[in-house]
Amino acid sequence: MGLFKNNYERAGVGIAKNAPKKKGFFRYMEIFGRKFWKLIELNLLYFVFFLPLLAAITFFFLWWNSTFSFGLILAGIFAIGFAVLFGPATAAMTKILKNFVIEKPTFLVHDFFRTFRSEFKFSCAVGMLDCLMACCLAAAFYVYPQLISQTGNKLLYVFFAITISIGIIVLLMNFYIFPMLISTNLSFKNLLKNSLALTVVALKTNIVTTLIVGGVTALFTAAIVFIDLRYSMILLFLLPFLPAAWLGLVIVFQCYPIIQKYIINPYYEQRGEVNPELLQEAPEDEVLFEDMGGKEKPIEPAKGGAKKSTGSKASSRSHKGKIIS
Repeated sequence: MGLFKNNYERAGVGIAKNAPKKKGFFRYMEIFGRKFWKLIELNLLYFVFFLPLLAAITFFFLWWNSTFSFGLILAGIFAIGFAVLFGPATAAMTKILKNFVIEKPTFLVHDFFRTFRSEFKFSCAVGMLDCLMACCLAAAFYVYPQLISQTGNKLLYVFFAITISIGIIVLLMNFYIFPMLISTNLSFKNLLKNSLALTVVALKTNIVTTLIVGGVTALFTAAIVFIDLRYSMILLFLLPFLPAAWLGLVIVFQCYPIIQKYIINPYYEQRGEVNPELLQEAPEDEVLFEDMGGKEKPIEPAKGGAKKSTGSKASSRSHKGKIIS
């Protein structure tokens, strides 16, 4: 059976360099289809950094009602470890997803850990702020309903609504802060300022993105909580493989063009240059060879099998810095 067998002896017509690109949902599905297995690999790699959180939750629930505090101390240590690693891991995943969206070649594991190290400082700060905000929201959902029930003070609804609103704003800011962090040399202050501004400027895109991410997350969570235990275990087993990278691709696909439009492209326009990410081909007078993708005739394999090439090709990658400062 040749279902997963690649026939390297047969060459097709190739892909035309200037073939029209699909747009919107169809382009997303094209990227999703081509990068399907890479997204699973990326999700597995990203999930490793959530193991400290799972350990913290496990220790907490095992010892939270016990006088023996060692388990709670371990839970705290693992929780802090997760808070430190969450931001850099998210930045690294965002870097890979951005390369997928702009169709830039990437070496998944190498580029992931390279970004993890290079962006550790700012991304760690963002991740810890996100974790702090998540704790505040969890506390608000637990405390405010009880206070309102016990005191009957309707004014507490206002503070509850303010807390939720701040949480939503922080969520929308995260759509932009990580892609900007791995694409620019902006200061931490400007990262926060620009991400806050883009939550308003691209409100329509933000609403659509939030509905998609929130809807998928809610369905997945509801399925785990409410369906039969056997099926819930299957869904929990799938967490290392999905859906973090899939939802991350939605966010980057939706929001990175906004960053290009309002942050990156204006920088190059002021310098009289063009954003390198938008350059598709060299000027005609500099073209030495014509791309024949889509025009070549298929090459049939030689009878009796083709001879294997013994030569090797050297490849090089240019390690460019960030786009703007």
